[in-house]
Amino acid sequence: MGTTPDWLGLFTGSIGANGRTHGEIRPGISNQYLKIVEWSEEDNCYIGRAPGLMLGGVHGDDEAKVYKDLCAAVEEWIKIYENDGAPLPTATANKEYSGKFNLRVGKELHEQIAINALKRGESLNKFCVETIKKEIGL
Repeated sequence: MGTTPDWLGLFTGSIGANGRTHGEIRPGISNQYLKIVEWSEEDNCYIGRAPGLMLGGVHGDDEAKVYKDLCAAVEEWIKIYENDGAPLPTATANKEYSGKFNLRVGKELHEQIAINALKRGESLNKFCVETIKKEIGL
């Protein structure tokens, strides 16, 4: 997985692949949605997506171009919601997180997690946090 350079954050709004703006630029609306551009080993290209707002995504060989195309796609999805008279999904960018969430795992998995935590001499919480960090590469 590649990292996204800081300068990509400059490309916000509705800029198409040809560099022209599309429609009305409404600062702040598209910035409410998280835009992710990552390298995909499987697809051998960059994949851009906006989870929670649009299905699918955009792809290409140039990370900056994929981000620009993704911004344009986000603008188009916002227009689709507006044209349909549908409310926009809940914003996904700049969210504040509490650091807590509930997770239902079922009785059997709960037991196995608790046993593994005990074997390591860790609390259930610490074991889960460390396992998740390891899984996502932190």
